[in-house]
Amino acid sequence: MSAAADEYRRVIATGNWLEDRSTLVQAVTELGGGYWVMTPLARDDGTTVLVNRGFVPATECDPTSWRPRSQGAVTVTGLLRISEPGGGFLRANDPSSDRWYSRDVAAIAASRSLNSVAPYFIDAERIPGESGLPIAGLTVVTFHNNHLVYALTWGALALMATVGAIFVNLDRLRPDWIGQRDAGLHES
Repeated sequence: MSAAADEYRRVIATGNWLEDRSTLVQAVTELGGGYWVMTPLARDDGTTVLVNRGFVPATECDPTSWRPRSQGAVTVTGLLRISEPGGGFLRANDPSSDRWYSRDVAAIAASRSLNSVAPYFIDAERIPGESGLPIAGLTVVTFHNNHLVYALTWGALALMATVGAIFVNLDRLRPDWIGQRDAGLHES
């Protein structure tokens, strides 16, 4: 399995939630700061896959507001995502304090005593008409194409650097006869 070949592939998994082993991973989304709710899904074949069920605001950390409401087998549709080991930008995951800054599948599985865990997680899709927490379906798959803006910006910066270089070195670029003429005017 590799990020290039498999990441963002649409997948379906069926199993039972292990809701008491959910993990909150710090996140910043278009909805503000909060947490991803990572809940293990125990599958019939004995394996477990972590599911990012969605986003909860920082003010909604109480598990009673986002625990799975269905008991028994559930089917999850979403996007396959590759584990994010280590931590977030300038922050390392701290399993002993239950502080998570990245969706590190192996570390979360070890801290929650999960066995036979898939090396990936699933970002759950938002079910049409679904409301409440967690808010699923926030994964960004398409990115803005700003190449023209980038080209114009870098072109303008190159032009400004060139003009600046000419201005700074104007004395060195001026022909000698202009400097001599100017010097003669100042002597008289």
